Amino acid sequence: MKPAPLFETAVIAGVGLIGGSVAHGLRGRFLARRVIGYDANSDALRTAEALGAIDEARATPGPWLNGADLVVLAAPVKALPKLAADLAPHLNPKALVTDVGSVKGPVADALAQLGVRNFVPGHPMAGSERGGVEHASAALLENAIWVLTPTDDTPLPALSRARTLVEHLGAAPVVMPPDAHDHLVATISHLPYLASLALTHMVARDERLSLLAAGGFRDLTRVASGDPRMSRDMVVENKEALRAALVRFRRELERLEADLDAPEELLAAAHEGKRTRDSLPVVKRSLLPPKFDLVVAVPDRPNQIGAVTQALGAAGVNIKDIEVLAIREEGGAIRLGLESVEDVASARTLLEGLGFETRGR
Repeated sequence: MKPAPLFETAVIAGVGLIGGSVAHGLRGRFLARRVIGYDANSDALRTAEALGAIDEARATPGPWLNGADLVVLAAPVKALPKLAADLAPHLNPKALVTDVGSVKGPVADALAQLGVRNFVPGHPMAGSERGGVEHASAALLENAIWVLTPTDDTPLPALSRARTLVEHLGAAPVVMPPDAHDHLVATISHLPYLASLALTHMVARDERLSLLAAGGFRDLTRVASGDPRMSRDMVVENKEALRAALVRFRRELERLEADLDAPEELLAAAHEGKRTRDSLPVVKRSLLPPKFDLVVAVPDRPNQIGAVTQALGAAGVNIKDIEVLAIREEGGAIRLGLESVEDVASARTLLEGLGFETRGR
């Protein structure tokens, strides 16, 4: 009584924060029949299995990769070309291959040289200063912009499959060329990281400043708490676009410095900044803690959602929130937001007794 998956076997190569979140989404939304985690870090694999992010763990590439019809490259951006080179000889030529790196040009070039077919470069605009699969969650990707950057060699059917994958994970796909992506993220992602470093360095060099660094300063410099090596690699891989963004940023700072002697100009700049900041979209993630969620597969037949809610209501399990995740030809899945871990356990036992397949955390 579960929907046919989009993919039979998915491989997540790199089970960190983003890779683990993709794995949770694939399993939790019944998008893959089996999810295999590939990582050289045995601790990460054990944690991913314990958390239910993956069904199987692999530490070395081999012929087993030929059975995958989806491969997600989720290593740090500098490690992506070598990761792809390690896996490429074993990949099924029909498999959809994508990545989650924050810089697209070098990765797209590397995969093109390897001759990997059906590769669609991608970048989910989501993350956290807390890394590792232990902090991964399918909710991290929900409502996030997910940039897809096809090249001239990307087959259109592969791009269509990648869009479908992103949509079913709850994210919003946006398509643009790799170089356009890299220039845009240089300004909205990589430049703020360098600015955060500069501000935190000023505090580090004057201990008096740390006494006054309150919430506003912490919010402004949050990205400096990310993994130092990964962040370093991210900005270095995009250094040319980042240099151009730094030139524009210096000009803006110089203009604001000049406006210190022109209060009306500075006020106009402040109004412009407020309008721009207030107009930015608010990305809403899952409102309920993932540990209180239960995902239920429902067949494409009348009154299946009603059967689920009526059974839980009769058993005294209170549903606080309900969301239809996806409806496909063979059925779909719904997510139930429940009040407690105990309710999740009770609902799972009841629904599985009625023949429904469930997944939860």
